[in-house]
Amino acid sequence: MQNPGISISMFVNKHTISYFDEGSENAPVIIFIHGFPFNKSMWIKQAEALKENARVIAYDVRGHGDTDSGTQDFSIELFVQDLISLLDKLKIEKAILCGLSMGGYIALNAVENHPERFSALVLCDSNCIADTPDAKEKRMKAIENIRENGVKNYVDESIEYLLAAENFTTKPGLVDEIRTMMVNTAWQTLVNTLQALSTRKETCSKLPEIRIPVLIIVGKEDIVTPPEAAQFIHEKIKGSLLSILPHAGHLSNLENPDKFNEILKKFIASV
Repeated sequence: MQNPGISISMFVNKHTISYFDEGSENAPVIIFIHGFPFNKSMWIKQAEALKENARVIAYDVRGHGDTDSGTQDFSIELFVQDLISLLDKLKIEKAILCGLSMGGYIALNAVENHPERFSALVLCDSNCIADTPDAKEKRMKAIENIRENGVKNYVDESIEYLLAAENFTTKPGLVDEIRTMMVNTAWQTLVNTLQALSTRKETCSKLPEIRIPVLIIVGKEDIVTPPEAAQFIHEKIKGSLLSILPHAGHLSNLENPDKFNEILKKFIASV
């Protein structure tokens, strides 16, 4: 096993995926999927908290971090193919799946279409709905903004929605880390992923069919996918657990990692 933050590369589904793999090979496996436009490094604190009792894998989604874009058009379905191919290549038959925001979209689609591959699901600051016409229009404007004004301008405009207001003052180092992750994402990846997100299918109608243990985590101050969205998912999945984290916005695992890890460890121990 490698240490968190040390990238391993593997050719999977016609492109090269970068991931880290930490913990015991004989322990339960948990796969982390990051949000947009971030990378696997956002899960390092979770890996360090869980590695004694779990095998922790986090990977860069196609085009993000150190994973290349390949040649296919981005879609949630393609991202799911990448995930399943990675599991196959690593000879992992079943895993706990944890996704934040876009990672949650991928996770829900994966559990819907490959339920036999997952033993539990953790959804963080995510949603089950498809983009509304208004949301699609906003994404198209964001694409236009990126093409005309560059990545930095897009990051400056979008980062203000991602964190709880207090954390811009109390955690300047975290703000810098998040900004760096975003700025280092290629403009083509931003554009391609925004297009993929805008055309994703809803998964709300399939929530009642989920039969594995589910934990839903959301930042109390999340304005991108607010607690109401998490509550809706919670009500649709029988037996699911819901935790609303204080002092956190859309990036709850980074903004309040101690509480996040405490809840996550308790859930994993229970499944």
